[in-house]
Amino acid sequence: MHQIDFSQLASDIKSWSGELGFQETAISDIDLSKYENHLKSWIEHEYHGAMDYMARNHAKRCNPGELVTGTIRVISVRMDYAKDKSNSFAPLGERNKAYISRYARGRDYHKLIRKRLQLLAEKIQSKAGEFGYRAFVDSAPVLERALAEKSGLGWIGKNTMLINKQAGSWFFLGELFTDLPLPIDKSVSDHCGTCSACIDICPTKAFVEPNLLNATRCISYLTIELREAIPEEFRKAMGNRVFGCDDCQLVCPWNKFTQISEEDAFKPRHNFDDVELSELFAWSEAEFLNRTAGSPIRRIGYECWQRNIAVALGNAEPSEAVIDALKAGLENPSAMVREHVQWALAQHQS
Repeated sequence: MHQIDFSQLASDIKSWSGELGFQETAISDIDLSKYENHLKSWIEHEYHGAMDYMARNHAKRCNPGELVTGTIRVISVRMDYAKDKSNSFAPLGERNKAYISRYARGRDYHKLIRKRLQLLAEKIQSKAGEFGYRAFVDSAPVLERALAEKSGLGWIGKNTMLINKQAGSWFFLGELFTDLPLPIDKSVSDHCGTCSACIDICPTKAFVEPNLLNATRCISYLTIELREAIPEEFRKAMGNRVFGCDDCQLVCPWNKFTQISEEDAFKPRHNFDDVELSELFAWSEAEFLNRTAGSPIRRIGYECWQRNIAVALGNAEPSEAVIDALKAGLENPSAMVREHVQWALAQHQS
């Protein structure tokens, strides 16, 4: 390995990465000490809510070398997923249709990106010989945004998303931990300036301050991570959002530079970008499992899916279809779903 030109190898890695469909690749060291206290404080304030996994493996999360022995560099990649350059809030005004977060409208990105990272590792191996590596895509205790920020792929904005000057924030991240002594890239400066649009727009006021999110108030957390009843104080604010929330990205000025993804896998499936709430609520569990196969939506399960839609139906414009759907929901076998249906019906009777 001592005969390898690591500068050339790093250049080759970025070239190969582009050929595999990643829009940008950068390399960082593994020193995450500047992020450690922020994470510790976030956990101590219980802003992680029911996401118990975030409170585990703190040492490994903040020290990649403890997660994968021998790691000295992290190759971070990003892949655009937006299929529409419009950052319009109009779909949130179509109250009888479901709003599903953009990232979840197509196929699950985890397997796709992990497979590409594996192919990248194989290309590196063909040039450098056997080496130690492990690929991660939003998995295991990895501070992916911190690593991406260190590498120069962008900066962590006030909305806690990674923002890139040339592409905004509609992209996925992935990492390749490695023991190769590759040259590291420079980080970039923060360009949020005095803008507070993301903080101001949040429907549930989930931001404690810039770059600090109380996840327990976030609609993405409430619709995806929470497995219990959604607190009533947040139900009206959810509107028609049934899986995730994009408001803080839709309003971000940097997303005027949104890049359209060429990946067919990210195209909306089952009209997830334009579908009636009553239609989704009528799905049987078998239909849910069938139509969310290979989708990030499947992980919340049928019960939480129906819970979320019931809330959205309570916020919808009154119509025969909406009321009929909710009345049918009164017979739902889930006590949690029934309670949300009853709340929804009460919204139409007031």
